[in-house]
Amino acid sequence: MSYLYLFLGLTALVVGGEYLVRAAVGLSFKLKLSKMIIGLTVVSFATSAPELLVSLSAALNGYSAIALGNVIGSNIANIGLVLGITALISPIIIDNDFYKINWPVMFSVSIALTFLLIFQNGISVWAGSGLFACLLIYLFMLIKRNKGETPQEEDAIEGIDDSLAVVSSFKIGIWLIIGALALYFGSDWLVKGAVEIATDLGVSQRVIAVTVIAVGTSVPELAASVIAALKKEKALSLGNLIGSNIFNIACVLGLTAIIHPIHINPAEFSPLDLYWMVGFAAALLVLILLPSPHRIGRYEGLFLLIAYAVFISTTIN
Repeated sequence: MSYLYLFLGLTALVVGGEYLVRAAVGLSFKLKLSKMIIGLTVVSFATSAPELLVSLSAALNGYSAIALGNVIGSNIANIGLVLGITALISPIIIDNDFYKINWPVMFSVSIALTFLLIFQNGISVWAGSGLFACLLIYLFMLIKRNKGETPQEEDAIEGIDDSLAVVSSFKIGIWLIIGALALYFGSDWLVKGAVEIATDLGVSQRVIAVTVIAVGTSVPELAASVIAALKKEKALSLGNLIGSNIFNIACVLGLTAIIHPIHINPAEFSPLDLYWMVGFAAALLVLILLPSPHRIGRYEGLFLLIAYAVFISTTIN
């Protein structure tokens, strides 16, 4: 039954996340927000909803290892697995925002999270508020930098379907209800299944969280990247992927801690996961700057995949 809960939870989160994104974008068009604002804020928040609900549900039920492992593992998977596979299929060109905003902010919040968990033994309400404030500053910087976009550039913003501009309010309401219910029950089933599986297999909740749950909540990004790369279209941009990592820490853990402070159980926490997360973030910059500047090619993608495989094997063993 535990595996059924896990499967149903992951499926519901994927479905709920998709409907929530559609509803959020459709509602944003109704409110006459620009595509740039929708792409940088609404879509980003909506796509972080599965991780947020999983971490919040886990924290409220006393499973801090799952709440933290979900985010830390997802950030590692986004770089090692998602970016690695995407780069293997189609090399990725790096834009200037990566160096000026995206990577520095991602690395900074990763270091901040590492400091909080190792030296403060958790994330308090005030620390969560600080992380969320970092997110607001990051969004402000992005919006300010993108104000000069031309209409043609706005048309290319990912995650936004123009057909959603003419969707009826009734349909948007139905999507919101479906998305909210799917996310609510999906997060509950996923956490319940993960705890039961960890107990049955005699492994820690942390192992299940940084592997199975983390990969599961990264499935939408992985699917979108692979499909786009196979179609020779612009794959999920590195900026959006790095932005997802920032949202995971600053939004998911920040909001979770504001609602319910996260306290570490030493028996269910390993600093090694944090070192892997920071290591992947640092390695990404090195891979972009040294072999062939301003791009991530197939060799770099292969390196990231091998590194992710090493992380999984050491975590399970």
